[in-house]
Amino acid sequence: MNKKPLITLTWITLGSSIFFFTFFSDEKTLESFGYNLLISGMYAFGLGLSNGFLNDFLNKKFSWTEQTRVRTILGIVLTVIVNFIVVYACNYINYVIIQKVATPEVFFSGKYNFVNWFMINFALMISAFLHAKGFMEELKKNTKQEVVEQKLIAKSANAQFESLKNQLDPHFLFNSLNVLTALIDENPEQAQKFTTSMSKIYRYVLEQKDKEMVKVEDEIEFAKIYCNLLKTRFEDSVDFTFDINPDDLQKLVVPLSLQLLLENCIKHNFATSSKPLNIRIFTEGKFLSIENNLQVREQLKESAGIGLANIVQRYALLTKDNVFIEKTEQTFKVKIPILIEKKSQTMTTYTTQETESIAYEKAVKRVKEIKGFYGNLISYCIIIPFLVIVNLMTSPRQLWFYWPMLGWGIGLLAHGMNVFAIGKNWEEKKIQEIMNKDQFKK
Repeated sequence: MNKKPLITLTWITLGSSIFFFTFFSDEKTLESFGYNLLISGMYAFGLGLSNGFLNDFLNKKFSWTEQTRVRTILGIVLTVIVNFIVVYACNYINYVIIQKVATPEVFFSGKYNFVNWFMINFALMISAFLHAKGFMEELKKNTKQEVVEQKLIAKSANAQFESLKNQLDPHFLFNSLNVLTALIDENPEQAQKFTTSMSKIYRYVLEQKDKEMVKVEDEIEFAKIYCNLLKTRFEDSVDFTFDINPDDLQKLVVPLSLQLLLENCIKHNFATSSKPLNIRIFTEGKFLSIENNLQVREQLKESAGIGLANIVQRYALLTKDNVFIEKTEQTFKVKIPILIEKKSQTMTTYTTQETESIAYEKAVKRVKEIKGFYGNLISYCIIIPFLVIVNLMTSPRQLWFYWPMLGWGIGLLAHGMNVFAIGKNWEEKKIQEIMNKDQFKK
């Protein structure tokens, strides 16, 4: 245990001894003050240290966040046992040994049961505060750790996504220049047209490469222009068919995905006039598919695998929907998910300023709820003992302090359950359930 709790207990000892010496001591002597100081220190350090060590021991053995139920049950049981033993021991030392106002027989006969009961309840309130404080400290530590982890994940995902997008420029340019080089030898006039069209296509690449999603309609139009360029080079050796559901045109796909898949078809298959390469681009349920007849070309150099791997990785960063690759003896097909809206992107969820603002507002609201509960708890721990003292001083035969203690205690328990347990979990689950239903309706 560090020095801070010991300093706090010392101040509590000094303050309580001065209070009892001033208002309850008949003899205003140095010896009387010493007895008050000794007794106050015994109770303060006895109850404070025993509960502090118990709380530290349970926190080390059982995590509040991972073993909440076990930690709570053991906390209640052990706290009651420890406080029962410590209170009886302190009262015995106080009344039998120090003040000598009772014999052991009288002390255990039942005459001091009320005093013992009152002190045990007071000790349990202190213990409840210590356990709640321990819970909050661990919750705050875990929350900070989770925030740091999420930031690291977000930075890593963004860096990875930027790296994948930066592959597109040199990859597209390299493949286009290869086509242009081959075309210059075969047909210089067509090469000139190809150069003009390639500049338009490259402008699209520059415009779209920084976007996470583009409309299916834009991607299809771009793919058609790119297919015309390929037709310029291969003529009747390559045939393209587009069969797109009009309802899917306003939905979203990863940008330049079709261009990369078309490149793959040309790169890995041979195409001749007698055996043309037939490429079909079509929608299939929730997927945009590209299928070609399989005419595998022998590769002198192993492929770098940038195109297809790039698409798979970018989709993995943006959605839980998978990219499917289907290969048979006759055909090769790649199916990329068609996404409905950008809100479904997992990465955007924690990178946009709007979402960060919402998360901050939720965090502020949560902190206010927790502070409100602790303000309520501290007020209870201060006011109820004061009311008990007032009740015992003014009318010891009529114990009315039960009513505010029980009523406020029930309200405090309900407040705590709402902030930390049942109420909050139910609210979050219900919100998530409604959000999921709305998402499926769309």
